[in-house]
Amino acid sequence: MANKSNKKKAKSYVKSNKGASSNWVFWLIGLLVVGIVVVIVFGNIGKDDPKKVTSISYDNQPYIGSKDAKVSVLEFGDYKCPVCKNFNNDFVPKIEKDFVDTGKIKFYFINYPFINIDSKRSAQFAETVYKELGNDTFWKFHKLLYSKQPDDEKYEKQDIFTEDFLVKTLGEVASKDGVAKVAKAFKQEVFADAIKKDDALVGKLGVKATPTLFINGKEFTGGTYDALKKQINNAEKEKKDE
Repeated sequence: MANKSNKKKAKSYVKSNKGASSNWVFWLIGLLVVGIVVVIVFGNIGKDDPKKVTSISYDNQPYIGSKDAKVSVLEFGDYKCPVCKNFNNDFVPKIEKDFVDTGKIKFYFINYPFINIDSKRSAQFAETVYKELGNDTFWKFHKLLYSKQPDDEKYEKQDIFTEDFLVKTLGEVASKDGVAKVAKAFKQEVFADAIKKDDALVGKLGVKATPTLFINGKEFTGGTYDALKKQINNAEKEKKDE
């Protein structure tokens, strides 16, 4: 388990006050890193080669968007990460409007549960929801679970996402039979290999923080929403030129 005894309060993003500019500034996102929390530009700690493109298998991973979209955006997250909650509540809807709903991207979620024991429990439960009830129910549960993360960060290291809590949360978006099906598979750890697959991808890409984004295999290390749009548009152009 990650030791973050020196953790400072994670700060959220701020919006640029430059009139009608669409330039969203992420300078103050406190990125949760294994062992520490640092305040840096949105994305992740820059790698030695931020332009490096890594081959990624997206098979059997939950996503929203058109299956024919040329660009795949990958988010690595932890359900106990307060910055991930901010990102999913405030930025993902904007990404959906600009890129998912327009057919430009497929937006994937990959588990990187390192903060607490209930991070791993939540990740495994969410994977079970995906495998047993499908993509649509997964995303309903995914968004609902983030919305239920307490605002007070003292709960970050407390075991609050218990099995009973997760089952009741799923009951808000799934039928009684569906909940029972997931609960049984979860207890039997039927889909434990799914988390191992996510862990392997975390290791392969060298991910050390949440949230971290990859766009067609290339890590996003920009500092603004405009930079994100540019990288997505460039990725789409590259695909069309192939």
